[in-house]
Amino acid sequence: MRKRQQRASATAGQQQAQQYYLVTPRHLAGGGDLRHVTEYLRASDWRDRSKTGGPIIFESPDRTVRVAYNPHTVPAGWTIRAKATAHQQAWRAVLSPHVPVEIVAGFSDALTTPRSAHAPNVWSPLQDHGWQAGRGHHTTAISPDGSAFVQFHQPASGEVRWWAGARTEQGQRAWDATFTSTTPMHLVLAFTTALADPLPVMRPRGHVPPDQRIRTTSVSVRPDEIAAWQRNRLALARAARVSATTARTGSTAPTIRPHTAGTSRPRR
Repeated sequence: MRKRQQRASATAGQQQAQQYYLVTPRHLAGGGDLRHVTEYLRASDWRDRSKTGGPIIFESPDRTVRVAYNPHTVPAGWTIRAKATAHQQAWRAVLSPHVPVEIVAGFSDALTTPRSAHAPNVWSPLQDHGWQAGRGHHTTAISPDGSAFVQFHQPASGEVRWWAGARTEQGQRAWDATFTSTTPMHLVLAFTTALADPLPVMRPRGHVPPDQRIRTTSVSVRPDEIAAWQRNRLALARAARVSATTARTGSTAPTIRPHTAGTSRPRR
């Protein structure tokens, strides 16, 4: 009886709710947990080429795209490279370490699914959520609070590229992301969609950047709830993989519904 009580007590302790914060706007939330990106790639059958003590590296099943994270290189952060193929020029994306993982995942998740046949409009999700056109030579969209931007950068000399970023209250660089002009438009659209998404992202206590423009809501979350959300995200990755594989045969892929949990209260 005593052993059962001890096990029950240990389980209760493990499941004790912890304090997190729901953060908006998401582009100011800080980097987050890298596994949000990497475990989705793993569930999508990407090969983990990482070495102990070295950078994180994932390779696509056809070996044409690599996603790497290294905080010690210059530039530090995420580097995503694609080889030239018969249907696509080589391209590269570089995202600094403090790009929120939910925004990185918008881009990297899209690497695992076929592109749409429709012509993408990368500005549409920004316009839909109140981003305004900027002034100047370069085509630019600026977030409603003025702290983030997306720009199609066309210098008089040099490389044409997509450039996005966020800045602190003091105007300092919070993060930057650049994409070569050859980056497929559906991937840039996936990035801008994730960037403009008004839904908050969750960060642990002590991991919210000190910025007066950030709005937070305190939430109490148990470890098993976080684990359930993670499992659900990986299930979505596997379902997308199955759907892509079976589409040619007319089979029906399983439907996965998002799991939600947690009790929130306004932060005082």
